[in-house]
Amino acid sequence: MGSQQGYEPAQPIAYSHALHAGELQINCLYCHSGAEKSRHAGVPSASICMNCPAQVKKDAPEIKKLSAAIESGTPIEWTRVHRLPDFAYFNHSRHVAANVACQTCHGAVETMVRVKQVETMTMGWCLDCHRNTEKETRSAAKRIAPTTDCSACHY
Repeated sequence: MGSQQGYEPAQPIAYSHALHAGELQINCLYCHSGAEKSRHAGVPSASICMNCPAQVKKDAPEIKKLSAAIESGTPIEWTRVHRLPDFAYFNHSRHVAANVACQTCHGAVETMVRVKQVETMTMGWCLDCHRNTEKETRSAAKRIAPTTDCSACHY
C-alpha cells in the first residue's frame, strides 16, 4: 500500500487523462467532485462521464462500453490506483481547501493516457511535504500542515 510507485493498472474502460485533463483542460474537480467536500475524491458516475462524449463520439468503442453500463445499470469496476494503508487518514477536502494541487500527490495526471502512481506515498514522503509547506508559510505566521501530531493522520 502507498509505496506502489509506478502502479499503472488497465481499466475496464480506457480513459485518457492526457486528453480530458490535458488537451481539453477539464478541471480535476469536475469529475472528482468529492475531493472538495469529502475525505475521498471518488470516481465520477457513468452519467457524468457521458456528459461530453454523448454529444461528440457516440460510436467510439469505449463510449459504447460506457453507454452499455449506463443502460444496464451495471457499475463500472474501476481499478483503484492510489491507496493508503487503512491506518492512515487522508482527507482530500482539507488539501483542496488549502490549495494543494492534485499534481502534488498524483503527478502530472494531465499528461497520462493511463493513470499511474508516480509518488511513493509513504509516511516520510507526506511528512516531507508537510514540513516544506510549514516552512513556506511560516513567514505568514500560519501553520498549514501539522508535522508532528500523529493523530492528524493516524487514529
